[in-house]
Amino acid sequence: METEKKETFNDIINSGQTVLVDFFAEWCGPCKMMQPILKELSGMVAEDVRIIKIDVDRNPMVSSAFQIRGVPTLMIFKNGQVKWRQSGVLRAPELKRILEGIA
Repeated sequence: METEKKETFNDIINSGQTVLVDFFAEWCGPCKMMQPILKELSGMVAEDVRIIKIDVDRNPMVSSAFQIRGVPTLMIFKNGQVKWRQSGVLRAPELKRILEGIA
């Protein structure tokens, strides 16, 4: 019987796939606004981009490693490299355009 290995953050960002990371907090109002935007975006980019959410309160090591000072902070990784970063709420079409410029 094979046990499924839990993916680490590093596994995900080094996977070769473009990854959009949403650093958020449960108590953050603008972070809650990002949820439906990311859902809409995921329908626009399908399999091309992986979208993950990282709770800064539950993952202080990752948040600290990337010097996350405000939430939401969005980052795009490709092959483990940070390709783009911005704090604040962005609309899905704008994020799609940014992702297309990177992919």
